[in-house]
Amino acid sequence: MREFIVEADGGSRGNPGPAGYGAVVLDAATGEALVEAAEYIGVATNNVAEYRGLLAGLRAARDLDPGAAVHVRMDSKLVVEQMSGRWKIKHPDLKPLAVQAAGVLPADRVDYEWIPRERNKHADRLANEAMDAGRRGEQWSPSRSTAALDAGPAPGAGSTPGAGSTPGAGPTPDAGTVVRGPGVAAAAGADLRAARAVATPSTGWAPADLGAPSTFVLLRHGETPLTPQKRFSGSGGSDPSLSETGREQARRAAAALARRGTVEAVVSSPLARTRETAGIVAARLGLEVAVEDGLRETDFGAWEGLTFGEVRERHPDDLNAWLTDPAARPTGGGESFTATAERIAATRDGLVAAYPRRTVLLVTHVTPIKTLVRLALGAPPESLFRMELSAASLSAVAYYADGNASVRLFNDTSHLS
Repeated sequence: MREFIVEADGGSRGNPGPAGYGAVVLDAATGEALVEAAEYIGVATNNVAEYRGLLAGLRAARDLDPGAAVHVRMDSKLVVEQMSGRWKIKHPDLKPLAVQAAGVLPADRVDYEWIPRERNKHADRLANEAMDAGRRGEQWSPSRSTAALDAGPAPGAGSTPGAGSTPGAGPTPDAGTVVRGPGVAAAAGADLRAARAVATPSTGWAPADLGAPSTFVLLRHGETPLTPQKRFSGSGGSDPSLSETGREQARRAAAALARRGTVEAVVSSPLARTRETAGIVAARLGLEVAVEDGLRETDFGAWEGLTFGEVRERHPDDLNAWLTDPAARPTGGGESFTATAERIAATRDGLVAAYPRRTVLLVTHVTPIKTLVRLALGAPPESLFRMELSAASLSAVAYYADGNASVRLFNDTSHLS
């Protein structure tokens, strides 16, 4: 039995925003890239684009050899866990795409592996090239071809104009996937048109029939002894508990949330200050606390426990880089804002899928909350430095079924007055 590796990725510049996907089929024995696939898909979310990349990769592998075994590698934890059956698929945009992906090849011939983003550069590059071309309004296809491409589609794939493409003619406007490889475009048409009909989110004002959104009420933890001293306190430091002031702030937040009466679940970062804050609130609301590791604060490396002035004095070059480049890491192997954003986006998508159309209290930290707001607004990374977020403040973001997000509240501290 022939074996292929499919690497797939998708991206959205704004989430939702201009989106595209990329996929490559590799020979498992030699590592040779056999087929590349990519497409600019208009406005969509990251998750929709990632699923579209998976679909294109699986279909390309099937058209190369319908009897092959396929090992899928992706840097989307959500897609890998959902397609492996370990996470439920609840988001209405993703269900039909997952069903289509599961039907491309028999389940016993496909397995999934999560890989870090740096090991998925080939598919990531294809997705970005597709998005770049879409932004310019250009047709674009990957450069990779195979000998079978020049010979026409694979047996049984079909090549009528309405089904996909004729050899050398390029894809028809509604063919779906833009692909270089044997017969893949022919296989893409009707199913991808159906996927686009249900999976491409709308822009502008959301239509009235989308139903209730998933709403995340974002509560920053109460003060710790480090908070009034304005010291870096991330996930790699001393993990302080709340001060007495912080506990009183948590009680006031709990009272305010109880008056609103809309919270249906409580999810907390694993750090002590957030779990203590969440416990106080959950007890008042009569709810249990679920812990989500993805909500932890950024790891500030060697800066943990230091003030901003102390960091500037000891690590001036690293600090300047951190303030200007989201990919820069704090001294001593801390976590960059780019890495934090990727983690938070994946966590957000998993929670939206787990709590569809429900109001969930997320008890977390400064950087995760600012990042959720930044991503919802489609704002650049430097906007993180332009937001003020107080201890025990409340913010809120709603996520709709079409992938659009709406910031409802930010840094509300009225309950602390």
